[in-house]
Amino acid sequence: MFRSALLLSALACMLCVGAQAEDVYVRVGPPHRISEHRDRRPGPNYVWTSGYHRWDGRAYAWAPGAWVVPPRPRAHWVAHRWVHHREGWVLVEGHWS
Repeated sequence: MFRSALLLSALACMLCVGAQAEDVYVRVGPPHRISEHRDRRPGPNYVWTSGYHRWDGRAYAWAPGAWVVPPRPRAHWVAHRWVHHREGWVLVEGHWS
């Protein structure tokens, strides 16, 4: 009984933490963008999603771009970008609009 209550409590805590998306501030600005070579578009419905520098907790790491099929017709890709705030730099995730 105690064991299942403890497990349920731990699961509830994980769900609460997962629901809170907090910004991670990086004190050092991101490096300059890397110029990527795009292979030929694999098909007429594909859209290029450009690469970006992500923060891995210790340093910036390059996440390469890719050809992707949009999730719905006329969807537009908004690229990842780093925004500067007083606390440091924050990554605004790329998304479909």
